[in-house]
Amino acid sequence: MATQTKLKSGQLTESRRKFIEKAGSSAVLAMFGAAFFTSCSSDEDPQPTPPPGSDNGISVSGNTIRIDLSKQTNLSRDGAWLLVPEAQALIANVGGSYISLTSVCTHSACDRNWTFSNQEFTCTCHNSKFSTSGAVIQGPANQPLTPFSTSVSGGFLTITK
Repeated sequence: MATQTKLKSGQLTESRRKFIEKAGSSAVLAMFGAAFFTSCSSDEDPQPTPPPGSDNGISVSGNTIRIDLSKQTNLSRDGAWLLVPEAQALIANVGGSYISLTSVCTHSACDRNWTFSNQEFTCTCHNSKFSTSGAVIQGPANQPLTPFSTSVSGGFLTITK
C-alpha cells in the first residue's frame, strides 16, 4: 500500500511546486513568445541584396558606394530598389532618379530587413515606414532615415554617405 503524506491546506510538495513553476513558465512563453516572434517576422519576399563576393558591379570604399548600372540592370526601372548591407544603404529608382538612404532603422537599428513598394520603405523588424526622402510615415520609429547624395556619370551611380 502506497504511503500518502498528509498536507496542510495550501501546502504543496516540492516536486509539485517545481512542476507548477515550470508549467507556468512554459505557458507564458507559449502565449507571449509566439505573439512576439510572429509580430517581428515578415511574410514578404526577401529584399534584393547582391550576393557578397560576386562581380555584381557594386563597390564600397569608405563613405562611397559605386554601382555599375550596366551590371545592376534591375535598378533601371522605376520602383526598383537594392539593399547594400556592407554599406548599410538603401537605393531606389524613383521616377528615373536614384535616391539613397541609410538602412539603419531609427527605431531599433535593424539594417537588413527592408521592403520597398508604393514609394515607401518598410523596416520589417517592427513595420516602421519611411518615405523616399527618409521621413517617417508610420512608427514606431520617430526619427527620419539619413539621406545620402547620389550622382550618375558614365553609366555609374555614385552614392556618398
